[in-house]
Amino acid sequence: MSTKNIIIIATHGGEDPERATIPFVMANAALATEMDVTVILQTTGIWLAVKDYASHVRAEAFPPLDQLMKDFKELGGKIFACVPCMKSRNITEDMLIEGTKQVAAGTVVTEVSSADATLCY
Repeated sequence: MSTKNIIIIATHGGEDPERATIPFVMANAALATEMDVTVILQTTGIWLAVKDYASHVRAEAFPPLDQLMKDFKELGGKIFACVPCMKSRNITEDMLIEGTKQVAAGTVVTEVSSADATLCY
């Protein structure tokens, strides 16, 4: 049986802690069902790719975002960061959490078009 592939696009950072957290709740749930999961960070969601940023984002009634992200990476999840979104916020590669892949629009379109499902938050 082939593994299903899901893409989750996260477009919120600390300005909306709940919308920043839910993508990683869903991503971990998908990993628990043995799906291949990629979270793509765009717009203000790009801040989640910055080292230590997630430790300051807390949504009521949810596990800490930094722990969700740590679990996600340990379980084999992939994080993609939108390069134009990084550039417009002066975020550089050395600021990113380890293992984050920088991508542009073409990669996002390819990933989404080949996924079994896509969620956007």
